[in-house]
Amino acid sequence: MNVSEFDFELPAEQIAQRPLEERDASRMLLLDRSTGAWEDRGFREFPDVLRGDELMVVNNARVLPARLFGHRAGIHAEEPGRSGRTRREFLQASIEVLLVRQTGPDTWEALVRPGRKVPLGERIVFGEGDLEARVEGRGEYGLRVLRFTSKDGFHEALGRLGHIPLPPYIKRADEPADRERYQTVFARRGIAIAAPTAGLHFTAGIVARLQRRGIEIAELTLEVGLGTFEPIRTERLEDHAIHTEPYEIPEATAAAIEKARREKRPVLAIGTTVVRALEDAAEKNAGRAEAVAAGKAEASIFLYPGKPFRVVNQLLTNFHLPCSSLLAMVAAFAGRENVLRAYRHAVDSGYRFYSYGDCMLIR
Repeated sequence: MNVSEFDFELPAEQIAQRPLEERDASRMLLLDRSTGAWEDRGFREFPDVLRGDELMVVNNARVLPARLFGHRAGIHAEEPGRSGRTRREFLQASIEVLLVRQTGPDTWEALVRPGRKVPLGERIVFGEGDLEARVEGRGEYGLRVLRFTSKDGFHEALGRLGHIPLPPYIKRADEPADRERYQTVFARRGIAIAAPTAGLHFTAGIVARLQRRGIEIAELTLEVGLGTFEPIRTERLEDHAIHTEPYEIPEATAAAIEKARREKRPVLAIGTTVVRALEDAAEKNAGRAEAVAAGKAEASIFLYPGKPFRVVNQLLTNFHLPCSSLLAMVAAFAGRENVLRAYRHAVDSGYRFYSYGDCMLIR
């Protein structure tokens, strides 16, 4: 399939730049994948529109403040606001580092901009020398391998100096409120560099209502990375090489999935990251009695129309970028024409798109 078959027009003003004041105030488009019919709902209706016997699986990954601004060792670069330097001037003079994947106790793969300024052996200093990185190698996808040293410990320094890695379509700098609002209420584990955004709509009150209805909730951890947001750069969808992402499925979650399957209860994935973990695990476990095996693995699956779904029956997801691997996954689950028609309705009806936007429940 051509990537252009997953394109659609979206006015820039419908790309959500900030979260709503209340997490659960978002709109929700309810899509029937068997008929293609949709209904306009609000997310606060989510517990009520479910059957009541679903197994809901969430991603409990926690987002790191994974974006750092530093400068080459020996070159002084002050933060904006000091010495009259504007933010634009600061960013132009700085080295931006986006942590992507931890490969060792002090070693990370990272995107570095501008990359031409940081050859092998270069040292990058962050803050007042609290944290330093040395470029030790090159990886795939233009990544650099960085080894960090710090005075007080890496995570302590990152907590002080790091910025929440908001997606590039959010045209503003991160703000203090993003440290809380770009985390889900389920966030507990892992070192993700992007939020599993379907979970951003949930509140403790919504979770309590789900539990009162008897809906079972299970967790897994997928550390959201390049595999989730790396753009497709090939003309043919099938030629896209997707980046792997580590995940862990606990014993209790694997057992809950088996029980739900035996009882013919729906498995409801909260977000495409949960789909990726469960369907990757199912593909790796194909031919065995259990649908998925507990434990750690690397998600390498790329789901697009024509690919089978072995575990997931329902999906809550945000609205995704045109021509993206996430939109291809949703189209594989619900049908390309169904999804694009629903997206056209969402655009015409003023839904808010992407990470801080509205959501769609597909069943």
